[in-house]
Amino acid sequence: MSEAKLGRAAVDELRRRGLEPPQVALVLGSGMAEFSSALAGTVALALAEVPNWPAPAIEGHGGQLVFGRIGSTEVACLTGRVHLYEGWQPVEVVRAVRTLRLLGTPRFVLTNAAGGIDPAFSPGDLMVIRDHLNLTGRSALVGPSEPEFGPRFPDQSQVYDRGLAALLHDLDGDLCTGVYAGLLGPSYETPAEIRMLVAAGADAVGMSTVLEATALSAMAARVVGVSLISNAAAGISDAPLNHDEVIAAGRQAQPRLTRLLARFCERIGENN
Repeated sequence: MSEAKLGRAAVDELRRRGLEPPQVALVLGSGMAEFSSALAGTVALALAEVPNWPAPAIEGHGGQLVFGRIGSTEVACLTGRVHLYEGWQPVEVVRAVRTLRLLGTPRFVLTNAAGGIDPAFSPGDLMVIRDHLNLTGRSALVGPSEPEFGPRFPDQSQVYDRGLAALLHDLDGDLCTGVYAGLLGPSYETPAEIRMLVAAGADAVGMSTVLEATALSAMAARVVGVSLISNAAAGISDAPLNHDEVIAAGRQAQPRLTRLLARFCERIGENN
């Protein structure tokens, strides 16, 4: 079955459950799943309940799709995501966000935990993604061209929506901005690889987001990305890297991130 048919089957299941297109959908990265508790009037279903959706198996990632409201804004949250390094294919990594776009969702907020490459960054900082480097060697756009997913050769000169980014900066004047490098993982980067990323212009590095952003941009969705700087990247700091640190940083930054995303969602409703 084609990816477009799989997407339409998932959309049919969401509609069968009475779920309407949200005004904004959020993908919650490592340690950030608790944001969904800020929603009112929630309807939640396990990702495994949606036909053909893969479910996260990494610690710190939830496994639900949660619909609800923040103020007058209808919101959907994916409390986790799947990754290439788990063995999933690129089309599987983006299947959930593509479904929500096919459902009619116009805006997406992609969050992640990332290692800070810019020496000015500190753990706990929030970086609005200005652009990205897809260094995974993979793309969800490879394969048969399916019109539902956008043109064969989509423009990528402005993947991240400047208006949505400006709104985030208006709401929190201390936000950083920068270029996110997405690598395959699951090993953390070597100091030599970080030096390469510095030369390439990256400010932060992680193992997600770039495939989702590329696929959604091709589908003409408005996309904004936020990286939580969870640690200094290898070679920037002498401390060894571990996943527990990433989860702990996400939980520590959760109150600030929750306030920012909640106010962002409220403003989306006010502006419509």
